[in-house]
Amino acid sequence: MGHRWIVILGASSGFGAASARAFARAGYAIFGAHMDRRGAQPQIDALIADLRAEGVPVVFHNGNAADDEERKRTLESLTAAVTEDGGEVGVLLHSLAFGTLRPYFDADAPMQRRQIEMTLDVMAHSLVYWAQDLVREGLIGEGGRIYAMTSAGSLVAWPSYGAVSAAKCALESHIRQLAVELAGRGVTANAIMAGVTRTPALEKIPGADQLANSALARNPHRRLTTPEDVANCLVELARPGTAWLTGNVIHVDGGESISG
Repeated sequence: MGHRWIVILGASSGFGAASARAFARAGYAIFGAHMDRRGAQPQIDALIADLRAEGVPVVFHNGNAADDEERKRTLESLTAAVTEDGGEVGVLLHSLAFGTLRPYFDADAPMQRRQIEMTLDVMAHSLVYWAQDLVREGLIGEGGRIYAMTSAGSLVAWPSYGAVSAAKCALESHIRQLAVELAGRGVTANAIMAGVTRTPALEKIPGADQLANSALARNPHRRLTTPEDVANCLVELARPGTAWLTGNVIHVDGGESISG
């Protein structure tokens, strides 16, 4: 009997890396898709070593998981790993954070069509294509879980966040549709809205310190959300008893979103 696998899109840092560690501790095999330059390889090698120390299969694939041809190659690598192991994909986590952060109106460099379309394709639409592939190939089925990382930026306007905000809104819409269409297959789909978290993606947002300070002031725990907070919740949400929980935007923020 093989392992239950988690496929993590955006596995090398932030929520993806923390989730890889948490799920490896829970006995899941890890398939991580990431897109990083060579300079990041030592960090990724250290992550892979930590995961393998948990005694589970670990496969990482470096490439653009949102590109059709690269997704095909990544899927071939995933299929080979899962088949060799004799397991199945239990969880798909979409945590891709690559988009254009700039104002729509800027005298020097306004947002361009190609930048908006790229942002939505990577940070939203790629979820659908991956889910379609996993279902078509029979890799995910009864008991499967799909999670996608959204943010409070889907609800409010942050500086230079317009295209990403649109992507997060689309991502949440895709999750609802996946929840409905995959219900008959026993696969759930939920979006995870983490509290403001110090990740590499946050640091790229203009005004990140202000966002973090505001969240810190609101959070009743008097600290920011960490990637590990979210990863630990995901492990619990992936248990069999949550089969009736689907189509939601789940706040994992320690009460940040409900505190004035």
